[in-house]
Amino acid sequence: MSSDSGQIKMSAASRAMLSKVKKLVPPMLEKFHKGQLGRVAVIGGSADYTGAPYFSAMASARLGCDLSYVFCEPSAAQTIKSYSPNLMVSPILRSTASISQAQKDKEPSGEELAQPIIDMLPRLHVLVIGPGLGRDVVTQKQVKAVITAARKHDPPVPMVLDADALWLVQTDPDLIKGHKECILTPNVVEFGRLAKALGMDQNQGDPEKACQEVSKVLGGVCIIQKGPVDYISQGIDTTISDFQGGLKRAGGQGDTLTGSLGTFLAWRELYHEDLWDVGPERMSREETLLVVAFGGSAITRECSRRAFAKRQRSLQASDLTEEVHNSFLALIGEPVELPNL
Repeated sequence: MSSDSGQIKMSAASRAMLSKVKKLVPPMLEKFHKGQLGRVAVIGGSADYTGAPYFSAMASARLGCDLSYVFCEPSAAQTIKSYSPNLMVSPILRSTASISQAQKDKEPSGEELAQPIIDMLPRLHVLVIGPGLGRDVVTQKQVKAVITAARKHDPPVPMVLDADALWLVQTDPDLIKGHKECILTPNVVEFGRLAKALGMDQNQGDPEKACQEVSKVLGGVCIIQKGPVDYISQGIDTTISDFQGGLKRAGGQGDTLTGSLGTFLAWRELYHEDLWDVGPERMSREETLLVVAFGGSAITRECSRRAFAKRQRSLQASDLTEEVHNSFLALIGEPVELPNL
């Protein structure tokens, strides 16, 4: 679908979707202040997994959000901070190893554990939950409370769920059912587990239809079923992202997707708030949710293609991070030409 020369070939349908993605991109105007064009927090990062939240937060930053946060477990904080001074890293995610013996004896509620993150919700546009999260019981209890609080927040906080956050959803689908400000990013195996948890037929044979049905059962949660092509649905409409990617499946590439989705979701909020003149033809929230998912998928696939063209077999997740900006310019481009300063 793409050529190594940088000339990206795409279908008319994909080109039309990208034109809608571009409508969500805020122009860069002098009147905007710091933080106005996106405040995204990645919740994840544990002793064993420090790379995933970094890749996600950096993809969000490189795509163009103003402020990128990482809320991680204390044992991961110094390591993640050492990766980049551009990220704001807060060690407010808890695990069995990082709560006191008195807390263990008391068995604090998820709400108590989650309060430091809940207090941050009014300052954030989007939560990205799952990169490097792990399955520690204390962590999972805390995250469950964060998701519940984010849904109850006025307005509800949009979120992206991946990795071990998807495992949490598989064990309790009601946690996100009906949250139409949410995107799940399962791979083929994770999608199968989710469908099974919902009591759905595993042998429908039509992945596009299956994606839409799972989204519909979840009440409008958007699904990106990752694979050779990405099937995307919010239960009403379904689209396919079939941009060419690289041939190396390095761990961490999905974190570029979650971070990109975080920024696009933040811009989606600003679009619906009329932060700039968006024109007379307004997209509905259901449509913009699908457009955001398509945009994140397209950017990630193009990052993978570009990185693989340079690195081939040696490709690593960090190589995708370096391609986010150029992929954005090639696929979408700035909505208004920037001045030469």
